[in-house]
Amino acid sequence: MSVTNSALTLDLSGKVCVVTGATGDLGRVMARTLARCGADVAINYLRNAEMAQTLAAEVRELGGRALVVQADVTQKESVDAMRDLVHAELGVADVLVNNAVIQYDWTSVLEQSVADYESQFRSCVLHNVLMAQAFAPAMIARGAGGRVIGINTECAMQNFTSQSAYVAGKRGMDGVLRILAKEIGEHQITVNQVAPGWTISDRDRASGTEHNEGYEKNVPMKRRGTDQEIANVVAFLASDLSSYITGAYIPVCGGNVMPAI
Repeated sequence: MSVTNSALTLDLSGKVCVVTGATGDLGRVMARTLARCGADVAINYLRNAEMAQTLAAEVRELGGRALVVQADVTQKESVDAMRDLVHAELGVADVLVNNAVIQYDWTSVLEQSVADYESQFRSCVLHNVLMAQAFAPAMIARGAGGRVIGINTECAMQNFTSQSAYVAGKRGMDGVLRILAKEIGEHQITVNQVAPGWTISDRDRASGTEHNEGYEKNVPMKRRGTDQEIANVVAFLASDLSSYITGAYIPVCGGNVMPAI
C-alpha cells in the first residue's frame, strides 16, 4: 500500500529501509509507515526483541519483507554486522533512518555526569558516523542514489536548561550530517534531518497525557504533533519526491522553532 493524496504518491516499493531504534515509540510508527508505502524494512532493536518481532509481522502483513536485527548502534562491530545481515537478506540499503538514542535523566550542566555526555555523543554523533561508514559505500558503488535521514530534535535550537547533554549530542549530529550531505551528494545520496517537537505517542494515548497546556501555548499551532506526523515527513524524505533536498534540518513541531536565514 502506498500513501497517497489527490496528486502524488509516496511509493517506496522495492526500497530497503533500515530503521535504527525501530522498537521505540517513534521508531515503530516510522517502520510501519515506510512499510505502508511499500518498503522492505530492517528493524533494528537493542533489547525489545518482542516488539521487533511484532513489527516484522506487521511489515509482512503489509506485503513487504522484514528483517529483525539486534545491534548496538554505538559500536562499530555491531553496526557492521547489521550491515552484513541486511545486505545478505534484503540487499543494499536504499534508506537509512537513524533514530536510536540513549535515554538518561536530564539535569544541570554542573550536575550532569560525564557518562551522560559520552552516551549522547555515542548515540547521536557516532551512531550516524558508523551507519554512514557501514552503509553508504554500497549505495555509492551501486550508483542508484540513496537516503540518509537522521532524527534530530527541536531541543537543538531551544537550548533550554537541563538539556545540555542531549543538545550537545544532537548539535554534533547536525554537523556530521551537514558535512556528509556535501561529501556524498554527487552520488545522488541525500542527507537530511527531521526534528520533532514534543510528540504524542502511544504512551501518551494510553495514559491520557496527549495535551500539555504549558507547552502548547507557545506552539503557533497550539497543539502537540503526533508520531504519525513525524513519520509522514520521514516517508517523504525517503521517497523520490524529495530527490533535490539535502543538508536540511526540518522541524516538525508546529512552528515551535523556526530556522532563520
